[in-house]
Amino acid sequence: MMIRRPRLHAGFTLVELLIVVVILGVLAAIAIPQFSASTDDSKVAALDASLNNLRTAIELYYQQHGHYPSSVTGGGSYAADTEATFTAQLANYTSAAGVVSTTKTVVYKYGPYLKKATLPAEPINNIATVEIVTTGTLGMTATGSTGGWKFDNKTGQLIANITAYQTR
Repeated sequence: MMIRRPRLHAGFTLVELLIVVVILGVLAAIAIPQFSASTDDSKVAALDASLNNLRTAIELYYQQHGHYPSSVTGGGSYAADTEATFTAQLANYTSAAGVVSTTKTVVYKYGPYLKKATLPAEPINNIATVEIVTTGTLGMTATGSTGGWKFDNKTGQLIANITAYQTR
């Protein structure tokens, strides 16, 4: 007489698979918000670094010229546009009067103060524009949440033009 042995089926049961899926779901629910928070933290850290670099460049410009960028015209095509003057005076060579040149000479011996020829983008909204104001009072506030930079060329104050980050 032959004894039948039961066949063993290799694999997982449906209950075991459901338990694993539930555990993975709980872990994902915990981990995903942590990753998004670290992304926000890195953007704020990049904003702080960008503000620090721009403020340093602006203060060095002030020390060498006696006025802030865009408070006097950059000459040539920069005579009417204060935003273009601001960027040009920080990104090119300048004379003591703030007139811009792309070539270093005896007269245009100051600068450039930025490594690139463009204004760095503000890292929260990735916008590289600057709003120039001439209020001359400290405590400037942002004009909204559109992004970019805001600069007072009388006081030298530079802020992120985002209401939530204007105090950085």
